[in-house]
Amino acid sequence: MTEPAAGSSLNARRRARELRRVAEERMDVLVVGLGATGAGAALDAASRGLRVAAIDAHDLAFGTSRWSSKLIHGGLRYLARGQVDVAHESAAERGVLLRTTAPHLVKAHPYVLPLTPAVSRGRELMMAAGYRLGDALRAAARTPRRLLPGPTRLTAARARTLAPVLDGDGLRGALLSWDGRLLDDARLVVAIARTAAAHGARVLTRCRALRLSPEGADVRDELTGEEFTIRAGAVINATGVWAGSLDPQVRLRPSRGTHLVLSPGTLPGLIAGMHVPIPDESNRFALVLPQHDGRIHVGLTDEPVDGPVPDVPEAPEEDVRTLLEVLNGVLEAPVTREAVAGAYAGLRPLLAADGRTSDLSRRHAVVSEGNLVTVVGGKLTTYRRMAEDAVDRAVSAARSPGRRSRTRKIPLVGAGPQPPGVPVGLAERYGSEAEAVHELVKAHPEEVGLGITQGELLWSVLHEGALDESDLLDRRTRIGLVERDRERALAATRDVLRGTPHAR
Repeated sequence: MTEPAAGSSLNARRRARELRRVAEERMDVLVVGLGATGAGAALDAASRGLRVAAIDAHDLAFGTSRWSSKLIHGGLRYLARGQVDVAHESAAERGVLLRTTAPHLVKAHPYVLPLTPAVSRGRELMMAAGYRLGDALRAAARTPRRLLPGPTRLTAARARTLAPVLDGDGLRGALLSWDGRLLDDARLVVAIARTAAAHGARVLTRCRALRLSPEGADVRDELTGEEFTIRAGAVINATGVWAGSLDPQVRLRPSRGTHLVLSPGTLPGLIAGMHVPIPDESNRFALVLPQHDGRIHVGLTDEPVDGPVPDVPEAPEEDVRTLLEVLNGVLEAPVTREAVAGAYAGLRPLLAADGRTSDLSRRHAVVSEGNLVTVVGGKLTTYRRMAEDAVDRAVSAARSPGRRSRTRKIPLVGAGPQPPGVPVGLAERYGSEAEAVHELVKAHPEEVGLGITQGELLWSVLHEGALDESDLLDRRTRIGLVERDRERALAATRDVLRGTPHAR
């Protein structure tokens, strides 16, 4: 049986052992926040040979990283705004994920943009030109067409073979494009964190930073209440929308992005994703994203959020109505409110500026004062570059010895050759580790929900750092996106936790 990548397993026993050590030793770099950027910074620093601790008050991917559209996109929208550098960076990072670091989790996916009577001929020409520019970005990033096909125009009949739910009345065709797509954004973060652990990083969840300083941080173990200090040569604040609470010089203007979760069977026959033009907006689209579990996600709003930042944002009913209205504008049979099984919202950590949040730059920023470095802004696609820039600044500020970033060429856990003879779903979720997961599934085949078995939950406890049912249902799997599915899975999930030795 194939074992997990050496040193990559995260579990309760390893956490307890490494908590003791970080309280006694001095780190070269302390990373606060274990979303994609924070986990990426931990991997970047550890792979340079630095001593690294990375902490989070909650869990891996607890914040914005798990609430994305799961797109790994080439930055076409930024190119349309004249942000050529941001667009090129996005296309380049998409290529790194597709080719090298996470080909098991990131794949090309087709998207249909229906040319309804509401889309003028002029707008059609403009969007087609944009897709061609996007393909030029792909070429500039040296991403081969075999990984990411080019755009084309479809007849109305062909468009309805990919998206039979489209209203055929007045439909004159569609534009077909391809972009990168994640199976699961939270699983990407888990893979990054485990790869960091394999390179020696101490990855510690349920460990809250109370105060940061250029010399380290005062922290609290959220499981025991014990407080202690982690000493470090440099500190990277990668806490996303919460960054300002730890670094007062950072001023953010969060933006809420809401997605609907439609019940399986709501849009029958839908093969491709869809880009649905938003009325009266020249460069904004709603996304329709069929999922492997049969559900369909529809997003994405972009609304400013004022006041305190919640741990888990609410998806307001007004966002639900808005997304349904846009979606139903292109469908033959409208989707009713009853078909919405769930909804989720994430907060984008945008740098404060004047104007609508939808117009604010997605360019990331790295700010520092002494040895305290904060990285904010950006997007999921460019997490690796954000992490590299943050570690570069931290190494420079602390005058720490270390090599240059190596993460462009480091495959994440699971990125190796996929073993033959395992179920397709396991191969898609676990890549080269699927055979080892399959052994646990055969020993514990009881289904928890959405085709997920107790064996997979056991794997998450033993190797992916899951400590409780929320970690399992809301991040290692996405069963919890629909409340009734979550309730049905709770008893079996608790059985796994009670019966699992948190070891290895």
